[in-house]
Amino acid sequence: MTAHAPSSFAQWHRKGRHAAYVRAMKSPGGILDLLEVQRPAGDMSRPALPDIVLMEDMLGCSRVRADLGGGRFDLATRKGVLALAAPNFATTVINDERHKLRTLAFPLAQWQGVLEEAADGGFSFDTSCVYGRVFESPTIRSALRNLWTLCEEEGAPSRLLARAAGCEILAELCQLGGAPFVPTKGGLALWAERRCLELMRARLSEDISLDDLAAEARLSPFHFARMFKQSLGVPPRVYLTRLRVEKACELLEQTDLSITQIALEVGYSSNQVLARVFLKHMRVSPSDYRRAVRDPVRSIATW
Repeated sequence: MTAHAPSSFAQWHRKGRHAAYVRAMKSPGGILDLLEVQRPAGDMSRPALPDIVLMEDMLGCSRVRADLGGGRFDLATRKGVLALAAPNFATTVINDERHKLRTLAFPLAQWQGVLEEAADGGFSFDTSCVYGRVFESPTIRSALRNLWTLCEEEGAPSRLLARAAGCEILAELCQLGGAPFVPTKGGLALWAERRCLELMRARLSEDISLDDLAAEARLSPFHFARMFKQSLGVPPRVYLTRLRVEKACELLEQTDLSITQIALEVGYSSNQVLARVFLKHMRVSPSDYRRAVRDPVRSIATW
């Protein structure tokens, strides 16, 4: 790779003629890169890059001739189908129509260990039957949709969200690819659950990572995410959001802090982000909630 060659899938899209095709970029990168691109018909081949790239076709195309690392194919695609490009492979892609893709790029250096864990050491790009293919997966489509929606609501994904979503999607890809899959071995030990929840509460205002929580439980991030869900019923990210909303309620009830100050106290970047999250979970805005709990008679009369 030369000094001027792009170092990632996202960087390749930020440079040169491809920058004009980017419609949205939802992550600063590092753990995951989320991009939406809308490109014209023609040759959209790219150089080899050190990312696993998952693509969802948002429109469908009458004819796609490509090699994404698993051999050449020539076919029509439908809206919602997925494709996976192997890392360090110069892809060939020629489309007969304009097309729109949502892509999720996994820097291989960040995720190689997770792939090995998910497949119990049995993962191989050479033998996985999903690389370089067009395939269907309602589970992955749902995960991508949820991840995109959360980024729309909360901005760039937190380290916890990015890592947890990546683990979920890569685990499903390993299963689809025919790799042996390690079943979940029960939930967290009680001491580990207690310590992780204490850490979450203590660091609500921070961008806590899945790796931080996993280290507290003395587990790998991949196994921790699955065992946490087994114990608590929801993924770590969902539980953290619950804790943040609970703390926001407490601060709205008991303090005169501004909505912006409360947002920062519970880990959100702005009052607008807190308002969106709060409205989604409490069905009322933070300001209306504060008025209701402090002056319920007047609030009832107003409503």
